Amino acid sequence: MREPFITLLLAAGPFVASAATYTVPPQGVAAFFAALPEDATLVRFDGAAEYRCSSDIVLPARPLLIIDGAGATLQLGPDSKGFTCAVVDQRAAVARLTSRYVIRDFALIEGGVKAIDLQATLGSELRNLKCVRQTGTAVDLRFCLMARLEHVFVTNPAGRGIVVRQGDWPGATAFNSQSNSTVLEQCRVYCASTTTEAFAVLNSGGVRITDCVSEGAPCDHDLFLSAVTDGDEASVAGNTVVKSFTLANFHVEHAARVASIHVNMPSKASVTLSNVYWNGPQKAPVIRYMMGQLNLADIGWWHESFRIVTRLSAPRITVQRCHSLLNVGEKGGRSDRQAGVLHLDTTLVGSTQLKLNYVVVRDRAM
Repeated sequence: MREPFITLLLAAGPFVASAATYTVPPQGVAAFFAALPEDATLVRFDGAAEYRCSSDIVLPARPLLIIDGAGATLQLGPDSKGFTCAVVDQRAAVARLTSRYVIRDFALIEGGVKAIDLQATLGSELRNLKCVRQTGTAVDLRFCLMARLEHVFVTNPAGRGIVVRQGDWPGATAFNSQSNSTVLEQCRVYCASTTTEAFAVLNSGGVRITDCVSEGAPCDHDLFLSAVTDGDEASVAGNTVVKSFTLANFHVEHAARVASIHVNMPSKASVTLSNVYWNGPQKAPVIRYMMGQLNLADIGWWHESFRIVTRLSAPRITVQRCHSLLNVGEKGGRSDRQAGVLHLDTTLVGSTQLKLNYVVVRDRAM
């Protein structure tokens, strides 16, 4: 059976290898990637236990490049943006969408402004990484369509932990450079005292965050979800192409300074928050709701200190299979500004009376 097969291969001509594995040298990491051979599909950080790089590590455009940390430690200089991409404008960004990266298995990526700064990719993956003490955003994804993050652990980010957002280069808008359909699974952000957002999703649709954790020192927000196109977070979202977001099995182990979860999505966007657990009382709102169709499901624990603050006088909220304390109270116990856990923020001009026409509570747990 093997001889005809071999004959067929020989008749088809000589086989040319088009993929190769390279070891990253302990010195000159950035220079190595700048001159990476065209046949490289896998590069391994197995030349030393610890690597150092003071500058950006600019990734070349490739159909698929696998970057295997092999358990090594990577120390970044204070101005480094870590693994990043060169994008000059939106035209170049669209051309780069044929590039895909898998960055995996680093014991530690420490320091730098960022550890990962991926831009303009389709189907990239980050797996089994620990990012520590970045001064800006530990993991920043811009125009990263269908990206996947698994077991990415961020510790003590000075600014933001993990951000999924639109591009910000010339020609990029909130409508043409989104990180749609990106998935985060089993990721954790351990906040520093200066951390603003543990997780942020901006102007991107179909994003799912499951089985993730926010803990450590208090932060401004555990999740900041917004589709504001003009940068004014005091206004309601205006991005009409963002349609949905899902958060499931989210564990919050600390307090938030501003609000644990901020939701500012378009009026027709479906936002589902299920099985969210806040471990302990909260002085700030557990949810600050600006706009969107908010669905709360299977929230089995609710402390009497928890509250949902809305700046929309007629919020669109559905509560299903949640703790009995997560309710809008009885008709006789409501006021113009409060109904059970729901509080109206009257700083929004024109909103002086809370209306429950579009609030539904069903299947309350005992």
